[in-house]
Amino acid sequence: MANDSSLAVHGSLAYDDFASSDWYMYESMEPETPQDDMLPNVILACDPTIPYRLYHTCMAPVSLAVLIVLSLLVKRKSLYKSSWNGAPGLLSPVNFLEAEGQQGLVAAVFGILFSSICVLVLDNDPLPFIASSSPRSREYWKIMALLYYPAFYYPLIACATIRHRAGYFVGCLLSWCHCLVHIWQKVDCPQSPKIYRYYSLLSYVPIILCLVVLSIWYPVLLVRSFTQEKPAAREVVGSGYYNEYLKTILAKRTHKRSSRKVSLLSRAQMYLRSYIYTPQEGFQVPLKLVLSVTTAVIAVYQVALLLLVVFIPNIQIVRAGMTKEITVLLVQFGVVPSENPGGVPGDMERELDTVRYYLWSLEVCYVCSLVLSCLLTFSMLMRSLVMHRANLKALYRGDVLDVFYRAQMLCPSQQALVCWMSFASFQTAFACLGLLTQQVIFFVCTVGFTFLVVIPLQSGTNMHLFKILENMWPFWLTLVLAVVVQNLLAHFHFLEKHHLQKELTNRRALCIMTYLLFPVNVLVGVLAGVWRMVISALYNAVHFCQLDISLLNRGVEAFDPGYRTYCHYLKIEVSQSHPVMKAFCFLLLQLCGPEGQTGLKPTDAEEGIQLMQPVKGLLKASKSKQTRARWGLAYTLLNNPSLLACRKTVLSDPTANGTQYCPAKP
Repeated sequence: MANDSSLAVHGSLAYDDFASSDWYMYESMEPETPQDDMLPNVILACDPTIPYRLYHTCMAPVSLAVLIVLSLLVKRKSLYKSSWNGAPGLLSPVNFLEAEGQQGLVAAVFGILFSSICVLVLDNDPLPFIASSSPRSREYWKIMALLYYPAFYYPLIACATIRHRAGYFVGCLLSWCHCLVHIWQKVDCPQSPKIYRYYSLLSYVPIILCLVVLSIWYPVLLVRSFTQEKPAAREVVGSGYYNEYLKTILAKRTHKRSSRKVSLLSRAQMYLRSYIYTPQEGFQVPLKLVLSVTTAVIAVYQVALLLLVVFIPNIQIVRAGMTKEITVLLVQFGVVPSENPGGVPGDMERELDTVRYYLWSLEVCYVCSLVLSCLLTFSMLMRSLVMHRANLKALYRGDVLDVFYRAQMLCPSQQALVCWMSFASFQTAFACLGLLTQQVIFFVCTVGFTFLVVIPLQSGTNMHLFKILENMWPFWLTLVLAVVVQNLLAHFHFLEKHHLQKELTNRRALCIMTYLLFPVNVLVGVLAGVWRMVISALYNAVHFCQLDISLLNRGVEAFDPGYRTYCHYLKIEVSQSHPVMKAFCFLLLQLCGPEGQTGLKPTDAEEGIQLMQPVKGLLKASKSKQTRARWGLAYTLLNNPSLLACRKTVLSDPTANGTQYCPAKP
């Protein structure tokens, strides 16, 4: 009886220990931490010496004044003769269809603009002029900010457009002011309470780097304008690249004999080269592609940084604050294995270490999946550059079927123009969404592999997956035997080889085995269907940021907005910026007229090319030169893929080459 009473007492004590309120996570008996000790860990809001409102209040009028001065400095009369009768107008930021040689500067300005948009999305005050905005009106101010920041950074790119020393000097001043203010603000307030203490500093890194590039680029342009000689008056800006491209494709090249046997190392090198973009002589990537890749890389950085600072600090706080009470709760639910589930608190040290190890494993899985997603996204962007170059060179040659699966007209249209305008934006957005999708998929896969395979093999517990596979070994053995038997029968019994040609044989046995193995092949089909879903999800997630390939089947590619945008972008680029056509037209502009008169001036060109002189200044030239020029122009234009649709109608017009129409004699 004494033993029974003692067991009852101990049992009641054990139950009271676990049933008391001390085990709840919010009612711990540990002494509370004084508030004074917690104050040093709190990040307070920091006000920089130069507030954002003062910075924008001063720089916005300065930017507007710079635009007005530059517009007055460069008359529209010198650029477009029939536009506004020579009145000053808004400067064009950049000619996206010309190879002007300032791609790095334009990419830096676009990087500043996109990074500023990424930063304001999470700000409580999107517009720097309006503080303490209400949540209802905050979305409206964000929309206004989407229009304000492009106008705010407009002078940084317009100063290089005019190609004047005054513009370069003003660009130096503006870039230095922006760069110094941003650096001073981040040095003054490196920490902020938003999301993570260093998130604001890290999110401004692309802006500061791009401003540093501009602060170096504009002084170089200014110094070069003093040291270099002025180009000839009839030399068109950007014609150097087209001439180099024409010389490259017309140069004689010796074809090396390729060996029949290709080694495994050479195949690996060719595969790696398809994912690494290396510059080629005579070819320059269009400006739109440079901008799309630049903003996509910045987008990947911003999204990866946000994903990192949202998850890692919080999981570290949870791991550091893990207590025995929470461990007991996890043990009771079977999340954490325990050798003594009904033990007392003094026996929970090992389980507490296990929980912390699990949380550390989650952290490692998250970081590994994020790094893998970033690397794959960067590699796909590099692969896209390689494919863009191959597609553009194929369309320049006129090989439309090498790019599109059916013949298409390479001519501008309303839809093509809209897609061309939004191509860089689509590439940036698809890179963000692709990174998010890959992060979710890879994190789930790495967590499943870690907790179902790695940790059970290390600890010898939670062997649920291995037990399931062990119990299902007859099923797996049946599937493997069915596949092996079918392959062996098909190779040795159902195929007969006659003079390098294979024919079916033993057809009766083939039909019998097909009927008998039908139920087993259904199970094999289920397994193949699961693998098809997995490989399709992984392939689409990895290649989501690539716009040069469609994630849909042929025939329904038009429903893929990314691929449709890319196809129309190619049409505009090839039809409006064909290097051979522009090289020939630039050569015509540089031809000298008779009696020492120079040809057309670049200022006479509207929309890039004008090959007809005004009627008043028309001079009579020799027939040989006119014929040579006309036939050279016809040969160049007729080999332009963008003019395929107009070729037959132009040739059928007898007045197209300057001849008079004469009716046929009866």
